[in-house]
Amino acid sequence: MANEWFSRNDWTPHDFQKQCWDAITSGYSGMLNAPTGFGKTYALWFGILESYFAKQKRKKGLHCLWITPLRALSKEIHYATQRVSDELGIDYTIGLRTGDTSAKERAQQKKSSPEALITTPESIHILLAQKGYADFFKTLEFVVIDEWHELLGSKRQVLVELALAHLKALNPKLKVWGISATIGNLEEAKEILLGTDPGKNKLIKTKLDKKIEVHTILPDVIEEYPWSGHMGIKLLDKVLPIIHNSRSCLIFTNTRSQCEIWYQRLLDRDPDLAGIIALHHGSLGEEIRLWVEDALHEGILKVVVCTSSLDLGVDFRPVDTVIQIGSPRGVARFMQRAGRSGHQPGATSTIHFLPTHSLEIIEGSALRHAIRHQHIEQRIPYIRSFDVLIQFLVTLAVSDGFTPDDIYKEIITTYSFASVTREEFEWCLSFITVGGTTLDNYDEFHKVVIIDGVYRVTSKKVAMRHRLSIGAIVSDSMMNIKFLGGARLGTVEEGFISRLNVGDVFWFAGRNLEVVRISGMDVFVKKSNSNKAQFPSWQGGRMSLSNELTTTIRLKLDEAYKPGKKDPELEKMMPLFEEQEQRSHIPHLSELLIEKAQTREGYHVFMYPFEGRNVHEGLGAILAYRIAQIKPLSFSIAVNDYGLELLSDQEIPIEEALENNLFSTENLSDDIFRSVNITEMAKRKFRDIASIAGLVFNGYPGKQLKTRHVQASSQLFFSVFSDFDQDNLLLRQAFDEVMTFQMEQIRMREGLERIQKLKVVITELERLSPFSFPIFAEHLQRNKLSNEQFEDKVNKLISRLKK
Repeated sequence: MANEWFSRNDWTPHDFQKQCWDAITSGYSGMLNAPTGFGKTYALWFGILESYFAKQKRKKGLHCLWITPLRALSKEIHYATQRVSDELGIDYTIGLRTGDTSAKERAQQKKSSPEALITTPESIHILLAQKGYADFFKTLEFVVIDEWHELLGSKRQVLVELALAHLKALNPKLKVWGISATIGNLEEAKEILLGTDPGKNKLIKTKLDKKIEVHTILPDVIEEYPWSGHMGIKLLDKVLPIIHNSRSCLIFTNTRSQCEIWYQRLLDRDPDLAGIIALHHGSLGEEIRLWVEDALHEGILKVVVCTSSLDLGVDFRPVDTVIQIGSPRGVARFMQRAGRSGHQPGATSTIHFLPTHSLEIIEGSALRHAIRHQHIEQRIPYIRSFDVLIQFLVTLAVSDGFTPDDIYKEIITTYSFASVTREEFEWCLSFITVGGTTLDNYDEFHKVVIIDGVYRVTSKKVAMRHRLSIGAIVSDSMMNIKFLGGARLGTVEEGFISRLNVGDVFWFAGRNLEVVRISGMDVFVKKSNSNKAQFPSWQGGRMSLSNELTTTIRLKLDEAYKPGKKDPELEKMMPLFEEQEQRSHIPHLSELLIEKAQTREGYHVFMYPFEGRNVHEGLGAILAYRIAQIKPLSFSIAVNDYGLELLSDQEIPIEEALENNLFSTENLSDDIFRSVNITEMAKRKFRDIASIAGLVFNGYPGKQLKTRHVQASSQLFFSVFSDFDQDNLLLRQAFDEVMTFQMEQIRMREGLERIQKLKVVITELERLSPFSFPIFAEHLQRNKLSNEQFEDKVNKLISRLKK
């Protein structure tokens, strides 16, 4: 079957595809690792088809589940697999079920199941919450998790693990396959996917390399004083020729706000792009997003400005150029986006990196080096996420119920919950039945009842609310943007809308919109011709550089000293490096640079560990605390991905602090708790945990609770548990997540251990250096200046410092 179809298309199967077909038909589970654009989908799909049609008697019903992280990717997989069925004329139906699937189509799927269903992690759990789900899944033989690396390191990974464990219990012979891009912990990724009882399995890795060409878009004259906060718009005129010389182009931005701004600026500069340019991000309405995806597919559009909403799923040839605006924050993400171009076997992916400030230029060189040497990030898995486990238990109770002994045996086969004790599991059971030890007097937390040893939800209200809350993605309350006529454009976070009044104008979906009225969670708008409009802001735009990228940046910085030919990025930065060396110093790999300065703002100490924003935020607080033990001082702390600043109104005794082992890892955990308001951070983290665990209800569709109400409710629970139930597993989880993912405690410890081995170089600045200025600019941004005020103040400072 596979050979016939490949021959029809004048293709020759790769060795890794043949290996997958053999492994699948031989009864293996496993994981496939292959570059983008080499036919990973068909490597598994034909093995599954061969297995199905090899049987003399084929059971009618669901045969394969194909789980993807994004709706756009689901659509592409559906297109690719349906093409095979159509061209071969085989009787193998393929269904699609995501959040966009109509109620009518879902009902039809339940009545007459397709042989294959392409869906998302959340939709699987919604299916598990339906009565009689076991009949729906009883014929299931294969589950494929596409882009598994994208789910790893999020709680959606845990959703998948729990679903797989339960499906394996229903179908002990179930075979599970994952598809993953290259990551730093590939073997561990397979272990997480297959659980503690994986059966016979294989990791199949292709020997084919995807060629990626990295071109950095360089300014003609490097800015002497770089700073963060730029959109990169100054290089817009260098982007237009790239667009015009491409058949089609994806421009990736890191935030939805940046996406809207770049789309508008490109149109302003080149009106001829009208009709062939579009934007795509997760807050746009479904109708708009689907139109853009279809138009890309059909070659109607020349350029799309997008966010991670198109990181996956553009599996077709029209895209031949990719542009990344600003730091991608990680090597794997950059490679993923590069792979959207040249998306066919043997084709070269071309990506242009546009730095948004001068120091960021070095990342172009670092990214090229990391790709060449395969320095790719690991994905840290979530473990012991009791909020997801509690949600899963209620999901099973909502449908046909469960018995504790059976479910406990299932969950401990997962990587995430392998260490959960029976006592901890019993705590979860108590929590869903009587609200634990602190909420037992409130009937609304008695969600699950025990009937003849089976845990069930009998309340229709509880069941409905739970089904509406299934999932592990939590965001601020979203408000619908609608025209007065009723057409829906998409959603914007409540926090942004709360700052607008009737008559205010903002950009959204490439349109200039005026607020007419706000009703509940709906914002009614009309088109505006105003020249002054705000751009919406969304949460999540301040990710930290990965460890692999910061390590490579330090390596490239060290190359600035070495004689011989340098990358074009380093050559362009030489005037900046010379200025840095003249005013201060450029640190070698074996050095830590500390700069001291005095300005009208006070006394500054700048340090450059190059460990990423998250580590620097925690490190800044710890160092400030330790210095304050020597001399009582109040500090203001500013950070970026390259370094940190301590600012005080008195001179900072940095030399004495160094003599007192300032960078010691001894008592690190204690110092973190003393220096950082971990409790406040855990309280904010607990809001998400409370939502996932069902402690707070976010509201019905179209009638969401305001974010502040959800936050107030979760804070109340946090306070109650802190005062009366300190062993509460959800409370402990909040603190664990802060330390692991927000503070990055392990990475911080490793960073301190590295710093202790370095030679400390201290310089005194007469004027701010090129390295220190971006961090100083971060300090200015914290003072609630508008973008225009910030730009004005920075430009004045630049003029002053140049003199």
